[in-house]
Amino acid sequence: MEDEKLRKKVFQLLVDNTSGVLSRISGLFSRRGYNIESITAGLTADPRFTRITIVASGDDEILDQIEKQVGKLVDVRDIKELAPEASVYRELALIKVRTDSEQRQGVISIVDIFRAKIIDVASDSLIVELTGDQAKIDAFISLLEGGYEILELARTGIAGLGRGTENVTYL
Repeated sequence: MEDEKLRKKVFQLLVDNTSGVLSRISGLFSRRGYNIESITAGLTADPRFTRITIVASGDDEILDQIEKQVGKLVDVRDIKELAPEASVYRELALIKVRTDSEQRQGVISIVDIFRAKIIDVASDSLIVELTGDQAKIDAFISLLEGGYEILELARTGIAGLGRGTENVTYL
């Protein structure tokens, strides 16, 4: 019953591009016992600022506390929720799949269906690059696991932006 109350929330932060900012933010989560599902960070169009996307899970009270406490940190200039219906989320995955000459065409067919790219070919493996929402990447991995051996997997976590211009933060 308790798990039914847990949900995920995607937060977008604009922070000063200073040394240790990511450590201070993740430290707040650690100290409070909050769980980070994924975290991505990168420079914005203005190199003074970094955009951080955090996916956190918890009940409504915990998620509200996360938003308030992160918003109080000195380096944080803006924090907002990226609601699914008003935002675009993407994730990048790199997947190394074991293939021999007989299996290679099957993997290529799956890659084509998902509009992924093969970015490296070796005699016994392929590396696939796939971009999309979490459900697309999960579905791709699940399909591969049904008949192929995944040797290595790297996922970036969600990066996201709100749709339109009404919620753009200008600093």
